[in-house]
Amino acid sequence: MWKEFKQFATRGNVIDLAIGVIIGGAFQKIVNSLVNDIVMPFVSIFTGKIDFNNLTINFGNTSIKYGSFLTNVINFLIIAFSVFLMVRYINKLNKTIEEKAKDINKKLEKQPKFFKNRKKKKEKTVSTPPEPTTKICPYCLSEINIKASRCPHCTSVLEEYKQVEDKNEELGEQLEIK
Repeated sequence: MWKEFKQFATRGNVIDLAIGVIIGGAFQKIVNSLVNDIVMPFVSIFTGKIDFNNLTINFGNTSIKYGSFLTNVINFLIIAFSVFLMVRYINKLNKTIEEKAKDINKKLEKQPKFFKNRKKKKEKTVSTPPEPTTKICPYCLSEINIKASRCPHCTSVLEEYKQVEDKNEELGEQLEIK
């Protein structure tokens, strides 16, 4: 069980995911600091120096902290916009790589035939196919060694050896009778 867990934990995808989660957590702290220490104080300048985290609506004994919710929405929007910019940049890079690959392929197609056919032509030789090393068991249709007298899967005696085995049994019976 330990070996399976170790194999699972050290696969590339799991490690990549773990690194992403760690970096995401660190990025979230940066965004929280940006929102709480820079954006919200800047917004509170226009709203009359209101601390958004303390904004609540009270219904009897219950209070709804919509200011904290508003801060978290701003955090989400900043993170979502940052991820959008990264994905957009990566897609742009992939697109330029694909375009460069297409340009290279077009240039290769325009090369003279001299460069295209530089490979030496091989002479066609007739070669005999290699001897088979396996055969199919007629009972269970498993692939077995060609020299096998019994199928290792279903333990059936194969036809070509069945005749030999029958003759051996007859000889054995004749020896017992005499």
